[in-house]
Amino acid sequence: MTSPISRRIAAISDSATMAITARAAALRAAGRPVIGFGVGEPDFPTPEHIVAAAQQAAADPRAHHYSPAAGLPELRAAVAVKTRRDSGLDCGPENVTITVGAKGAVFGTCAALLDPGDEVLVPTPYWVSYPEIVALAGAVTRPVPSTIATGYKVSVDDLEAARTPRTKMLIFVSPGNPTGAVYRRDEVAAIGRWAAHHGIWVLTDEIYEHLVYGDAEFSSLPVEAPAARERCVVVNSVAKTYAMTGWRVGWLVGPPAVAAAVGRLQSHSTSNVANVSQLAALAALEGPMDPVWAMRSAFDRRRKTMYGLLQDIPGVEVREPEGAIYAFPRVALGRALGGRTPSTTVELAETLLELAEIAVVPGEAFGSPGSLRLSFALGDDDLVTGLGRWRDLAG
Repeated sequence: MTSPISRRIAAISDSATMAITARAAALRAAGRPVIGFGVGEPDFPTPEHIVAAAQQAAADPRAHHYSPAAGLPELRAAVAVKTRRDSGLDCGPENVTITVGAKGAVFGTCAALLDPGDEVLVPTPYWVSYPEIVALAGAVTRPVPSTIATGYKVSVDDLEAARTPRTKMLIFVSPGNPTGAVYRRDEVAAIGRWAAHHGIWVLTDEIYEHLVYGDAEFSSLPVEAPAARERCVVVNSVAKTYAMTGWRVGWLVGPPAVAAAVGRLQSHSTSNVANVSQLAALAALEGPMDPVWAMRSAFDRRRKTMYGLLQDIPGVEVREPEGAIYAFPRVALGRALGGRTPSTTVELAETLLELAEIAVVPGEAFGSPGSLRLSFALGDDDLVTGLGRWRDLAG
């Protein structure tokens, strides 16, 4: 019988990171001591003052009803203030639309700007959902490869080599998922000027803006390259900065016409983001940053630990991540591992899950076979124990 599922939906795959996390959870539920390196979220609870604001909002009848599809006016205004404060980008509430997580902002932006046949430049390794969201908009992803030797960053020359007359958009991410790469200010500026010169839209994902370490420094593309601003959409959320992944509040900051278009789309799809979550996000943006800095300090410690331990595993090559919550090591395939000889990183991830009882995400999910993504957003003891199991298995 012919499948009733549309070709558009049948063509997309499940999120690999979600799948790995679910499988690790199932094994733990069955009694296996699996340590998960796959999850892309902070392991800290949401700060108490944010939870208290949500509890207060849940008891307020004003939060029990529909609100504007583009977001609560007070939250849109707070996002504008936060963007000026943290990124230096001057904007107002008319530039902001509140979405169901950053993923909703990426989806809405692509739906608003892309037509069938348009091409989108996506540097690899990329976050797993970018190509699928581009495809759902009817457009085509053109991967722009980077390597461990380049620090997992692409240059203007790389982008220019991939550009065609159909290029409509660049998806730019710094700090990066899955690599932890952070572009320097001059690199961000050069890429922004290149995009502006060719009239290319830039969707810049700034969700990890506060999670940078060492000498690395976050910089916002429309600030470093003002000429790109009129064709730039900034995506962000409370998820990573405030340990609020499950609250599902993100936003985009862009030209008013784009923000309004995404708002119209949401009026016929999701409607408003849950009001209690929006009011919790408001408390996050207007509240103290001390819990954020404490969390970043812990991630910095774990980052250094993971980097050192990965260097001790035979067949592993790794760059020290400068941002986000991930390391992305290259691995030598064809090596014996516990009586097996994995020939792909998918097989290696399976081997590590079954024999070392650690869950990692294969690079194929990020358009980069031959690598693995490991999150350091887990407890210090689990991090050391898990990587120790891999080292012992590798001999």
